[in-house]
Amino acid sequence: MLLLQDGVLAFLSAVGLTTIVWTAAGALLHMGGRPAIPGLLLVLPLKGEALAMEADVRELRRVQGGLPGAKIILADCGLTPDAQALARYLADREKNAALVLPGDIIAEI
Repeated sequence: MLLLQDGVLAFLSAVGLTTIVWTAAGALLHMGGRPAIPGLLLVLPLKGEALAMEADVRELRRVQGGLPGAKIILADCGLTPDAQALARYLADREKNAALVLPGDIIAEI
């Protein structure tokens, strides 16, 4: 009978300790959401026709949602006129996005 009591006591102690650690970790990791990271740039270099540009921008937008304060930079590394127009449209449509030449990325910081 003593063995059963010790087993039950050990089980309840383990469950209680796990609950305390789980609650403390949850409180520490979720305090106030994520802080904004100023100056974080998500750079997408684009060249030629950039056929996957829309999908790439969509993926960067998804990543940007988890990184408050991040800015999407579409770097024009030799886009065709049609692709450049699409990149300009995508940059204008997004809140924190810009279309720049590679040498002007530093100015966006």
